[in-house]
Amino acid sequence: MRVVQLGTGTPELAVVAAIHGDEPCGVRAVERLIEEEPSVKRPVKLVVANEEALERSVRYVDEDLNRAFPGHPEAETHEGRLAHELGAELEGCLTFSMHSTQSHADPFAIVDELSETTRDLCPQLPVTALVETGPFAGGRLFSGADAVEVECGLQGSDAAAENADRLTRAFLTAVGALPGDTVRRDLPVYQLVDRIDKAAADTYEVFVDNFERVEEGAAFAAADGEKQVASEGFYPVLLSPYGYRNVFGYTARKLETLTASTVAE
Repeated sequence: MRVVQLGTGTPELAVVAAIHGDEPCGVRAVERLIEEEPSVKRPVKLVVANEEALERSVRYVDEDLNRAFPGHPEAETHEGRLAHELGAELEGCLTFSMHSTQSHADPFAIVDELSETTRDLCPQLPVTALVETGPFAGGRLFSGADAVEVECGLQGSDAAAENADRLTRAFLTAVGALPGDTVRRDLPVYQLVDRIDKAAADTYEVFVDNFERVEEGAAFAAADGEKQVASEGFYPVLLSPYGYRNVFGYTARKLETLTASTVAE
């Protein structure tokens, strides 16, 4: 794990990249900040988390780091030990963690639950949706830190790296670390409801778009040509053919829309 601080004093803000080693977009954003050393109004920790997985260009070494929190110093896995170390490093920090996905090109934010902080912060980020994990937060970074995760775009794309830089600077501006103003936007909020399992198969297909409502009775995915049909209406989130080994993604419900005018008042 690499940790670099911008500014002086005890940081209450942190930016984290490379929770997953095959998602380098955030690393480029962090490295650019390290190179530029911008003058900050509040000190910030910049963290490249799973350096070993990053060097191997793999998601993880032993287990998914974003399912390993809070970890333990004597854990049997690399990520179990790293989760404990990273949690200690981020203690007391509002943390911004960058990811990329195989399911959706447009950036969106993920939180464990809506709070006064996330209601104010997330509409200031250039994201198209906000997802509350609800019962699916276990083992994620949320278990070890006060965090907002962002999916910056499609995994391995230049666009995701560019989005990561833009998102990071928007976060640091919104929390008063960098000078300037942010643009508030209407932001739909979704809550995860259930996992969508997928059977072992040679080929998988997805027929719907993330965050676009799937009506009851509609076919939304297939495994070896066998279609899965919605038993009730839902909003798909993180749905992709090959993004996860055992699940297509998640069903979600729409909770509300945070409006720019309401948040700004």
